[in-house]
Amino acid sequence: MRNPRGRPGSRPVHMAPVPRSAVVAQRDDGPLSRAMGLLVAGQLPPLPPVLAGTFVTGVLLLLGVAGTDGLAVFAPAVTLLLAGPGSTHPHDGRFDWLVPPILRLIEYTFVAAVGFAHGLHPLLIMVLLGALAFHHYDLVYRLRQRVHAPSWLATLGLGWDGRMMVVSLVALMGPLTAGYALLALYLWGLFGWESLTRWLAPPPVRLETADAGTRD
Repeated sequence: MRNPRGRPGSRPVHMAPVPRSAVVAQRDDGPLSRAMGLLVAGQLPPLPPVLAGTFVTGVLLLLGVAGTDGLAVFAPAVTLLLAGPGSTHPHDGRFDWLVPPILRLIEYTFVAAVGFAHGLHPLLIMVLLGALAFHHYDLVYRLRQRVHAPSWLATLGLGWDGRMMVVSLVALMGPLTAGYALLALYLWGLFGWESLTRWLAPPPVRLETADAGTRD
């Protein structure tokens, strides 16, 4: 019997949608960044705003670590305002491939700087950074194998923007140790469980193969 939800040669229904660009998928945008990207409909080149966000965020972090009260916590908002609108751009420019690693640099540096500035144990900071690094390595490796992460993973994973916002809010409200521990536990559980179940799952059966079997 022919599958009523597809036709020969069509994409299997249960597979994750293929992103328009591997570079866009590697950005790991959360709901906030994607919503801002819809406002400009892909018309804003992504690299210049991200570079500007890197500079401003670096200045805010230096001032915050140096002791200027409250400035460092504005880094996520600044980065989101500058880098978020570029999330819907196809990233087809010559140097647009630099955007994802720059976003990784901003996120990792912010998480580490806030943690060390508040005297957190280095092991706890590394555990949280490890969850992020695992997720981003897994994301890149999937794309190399033409296996695409489900769209809900970026939403539940909060994206680089959402995670920075959470760290900023925890830094303002405290206690930071509990906040880092809970965020690390949540991200390791989410990313680890989804990655394990996806890689252990049997390969999808293509519809044309299934249809050929029913015709025989």
